[in-house]
Amino acid sequence: MSGVRSEKEQRRRERSRQNTWRVLRPVLAVVLSILIACGAVFAVGSALYRKLVLPIDRDDATPILVEIPSGAGTSQIGKLLYESGLISNKAVFKIYVDFMGKSSSLKAGSYYLSKNMDIMSMVDVICKGNPPRETIDITITEGMSVEDIGALLVSKGVWENADKFLELCRTGEDFMDYSCISAIVQNPKEDRKYVLEGYLFPDTYTIYKDASEKSVISKMLVRFLDVFSTDYMERAAELSMSIDDVITLASLIEREAKTADFEKVSAVFHGRLREGMTLGSDAPLRYITGQNLIEFSAEQVSNPSLYNTHVHKGLPLGPITNPGQATIYAALYPDEEYLGTYFYFCLKSSQTGELVFAKTLEEHRKNIEQYKPYW
Repeated sequence: MSGVRSEKEQRRRERSRQNTWRVLRPVLAVVLSILIACGAVFAVGSALYRKLVLPIDRDDATPILVEIPSGAGTSQIGKLLYESGLISNKAVFKIYVDFMGKSSSLKAGSYYLSKNMDIMSMVDVICKGNPPRETIDITITEGMSVEDIGALLVSKGVWENADKFLELCRTGEDFMDYSCISAIVQNPKEDRKYVLEGYLFPDTYTIYKDASEKSVISKMLVRFLDVFSTDYMERAAELSMSIDDVITLASLIEREAKTADFEKVSAVFHGRLREGMTLGSDAPLRYITGQNLIEFSAEQVSNPSLYNTHVHKGLPLGPITNPGQATIYAALYPDEEYLGTYFYFCLKSSQTGELVFAKTLEEHRKNIEQYKPYW
């Protein structure tokens, strides 16, 4: 009998365990699911936190200059930081700033930030602001080349060297937002020395002493577009000239003449272009050789460079200097009395820079013979 009771007791206990498991199983399933979900959320949250909030690169302390203009809002500042490679998400930056109530505390200015800074650190820096930056006035005179401008800025202590400035001017690729530049970059001429030659408008600029090369160039390009008005564009179209054609011609005039003769020299060049003659200007030879000579050797005159207007018909490959407004105007509006009548000119005096004009080659040769002793 005791054996039967033991067997019944065992079955009763088994049924009790089964009943308990049936009750606990769904509860445990729910608890386990919650734990898994929490773990997943934590894992995803941690990953997002690492990706969006923590530094882009903890090991990169290279200072990156970020210039925040006056009146810039949180979204614009986030965009600047994102484009500088300092944050990985603009929206997260805005959310953080808004959540912390710091939107109104962000200050305009120039900041050196780095990729080893997290969003919180960057916001703290921008909220503190920085002392006013030292400025300097730089005067770019008519006829200066890209290399002249680079050397001037180095001499004024803006940069240690002009390497980056010259490279930006050479390719022009960082300034595609300017239509006059994008037109050149999209139709490249392989031997062109500097894409931006001719477009760094001569003027006096107030710049920061620690200004970036790109910001300085942008100032000059903006000024160029201020000067090259819609009226100028319409006039260029009337002459079947591109902006680059006009600036190239203006750069020749700038190097060949004084103000009083700008429009006369323009008339000579326009006339020779219409007649299919070479321009025969020595100014590009000075650009090619880097020598500021009045006379060049036969070997130099026969240089095959596409800038050489003694060898190649039409305009040179591109501008040879940065012309001012007066020569741009002259390129668009040549002297009507000289146009189609005078085809030659030569230097009358190296002291004054005055020119003498001729209608024929014979007359031109006589002028050279007469005035050469005064060169």
